Amino acid sequence: MKNNRQKRGTSRWKGKSGFTTIIALIVAGLFMYFSLDDEPEIDRTGFIPVELVRTIDGDTIKVIYNGKEQNLRYLLIDTPELNHKQQGKQPFAEEATKRNDELLKSGKLEIEFDIGEREDKYGRLLAYVYIDGESVQQKLVEEGLARVAYIYPPNTKHLDPYKEAEKKAQLAGIGIWSIEDYVTNRGFNN
Repeated sequence: MKNNRQKRGTSRWKGKSGFTTIIALIVAGLFMYFSLDDEPEIDRTGFIPVELVRTIDGDTIKVIYNGKEQNLRYLLIDTPELNHKQQGKQPFAEEATKRNDELLKSGKLEIEFDIGEREDKYGRLLAYVYIDGESVQQKLVEEGLARVAYIYPPNTKHLDPYKEAEKKAQLAGIGIWSIEDYVTNRGFNN
């Protein structure tokens, strides 16, 4: 009797239905495996390719946009200054500038304007900056080299992810967040 049960139990994997079931399981497993590795598709609508002329500091660059050289100030972030009027070179200014330059030279440079003003009172472009679709601003904030600042609605499209990245860097105590009372709502204290 035991022998008949064993035969019946294994017989369900024989024939076309058993083969089909095995193939379906393999296909489902492969689909799940490869879909987990897929990164979400980046919506590049509104991204404008530009050419880097030079990195000025951690949050300002010079680019060729519409055929002419223009300074571009990063939206929603602030990095320490290399040459602050009263404080001189601020802590982490060199690190922010160097990291910004490394990121900018590592792939395809594109910018994205928000729905508000495209230039500030100094004539600098105001934009989000991307390398191969990755936000340079967010990377600098994540690494503790920038704070979220200069929030002027309606230019707030990416404010939430920047704030989230800032909170993580602050909790980790990295970069600008490693110096007690260095970061303020007005900038950076020496």
